[in-house]
Amino acid sequence: MGKFAIKTVKTGVKFDLKAGNGEVIATSEVYTSRTSCLKGAESVRKNAPIAKLEDQTEDGFETVTNPKFEVYKDKAGEFRFRLKARNGEIIAVSEGYKAKASCMNGIESVRKNAPEAEIVDVED
Repeated sequence: MGKFAIKTVKTGVKFDLKAGNGEVIATSEVYTSRTSCLKGAESVRKNAPIAKLEDQTEDGFETVTNPKFEVYKDKAGEFRFRLKARNGEIIAVSEGYKAKASCMNGIESVRKNAPEAEIVDVED
């Protein structure tokens, strides 16, 4: 089972969504408080299973409504995704993947793990 690892950093509080094997599959922005970070995790929990897919690496891709996973290529040419909530806010982002298939697997892992993920506090 996955988990939201809540962590205090120099500039605030963030979470990493980890798969059952401990791999980080998505990361949040840095929030100003633990409360707002927990709300962000709750938003990922709620939106990930119902989010549509917008593949921005395809020519003439179709824009879909939020909530959605956006797949794109970064400056280094790696595939990444970001999860947007209904209001269009980015609530989680991925690491860079060399292969698009790995990025898509990451999205599926978020869909699967987020709804049941427990919340745990972690120290550095």
